[in-house]
Amino acid sequence: MRRINEIFESLQGEGFHTGTPAVFVRFSGCNLACPFCDTDHRAFTTMTDEQIAAVVAQFKPELVVLTGGEPGLQVSERLVDLLHTEGRKVAIETNGTCPLPANIDWVTVSPKEGSAPVLTAANEVKVVFQADIDVEKWHNAIKTDHYFLQPCSCKNTSEMVAYIMAHPHWRLSLQTHKYLGIR
Repeated sequence: MRRINEIFESLQGEGFHTGTPAVFVRFSGCNLACPFCDTDHRAFTTMTDEQIAAVVAQFKPELVVLTGGEPGLQVSERLVDLLHTEGRKVAIETNGTCPLPANIDWVTVSPKEGSAPVLTAANEVKVVFQADIDVEKWHNAIKTDHYFLQPCSCKNTSEMVAYIMAHPHWRLSLQTHKYLGIR
């Protein structure tokens, strides 16, 4: 049984797949306590892998994004296989502290200050920019072709832009869904 906060469709608002229609499976529960987290971990429904796949099958988008909380605590190879059977591509947004099933199609690692990611490679790295953290440690620790910085709650954009200009191996990622007023 998985603890699911919600399943919904929208546009991917951040990172490499920004603007892509997607089904979001938001897991409840996390092994970190980030002050800017937007998931209510007290709210969840327990669901089987088959129930999750059946709900996802009701939506049109091909891309399924497993997010949280920390989906790495609960995702299984079986769930990913069931979603593949539904003709879906499976992406995950993880803090990188948990091993993941090998059959996930796209891995986004969003490491958090004070955590120790076990993942050393991903399809993209997306770091919430805060002036008091060393984002270069994530650039050096996790191999990928796509490194993104994202302002923290859209409040420190000018500092982040200045950082990217001085460190051009990073790219900008905005939470466009928040600017657009969508989920």
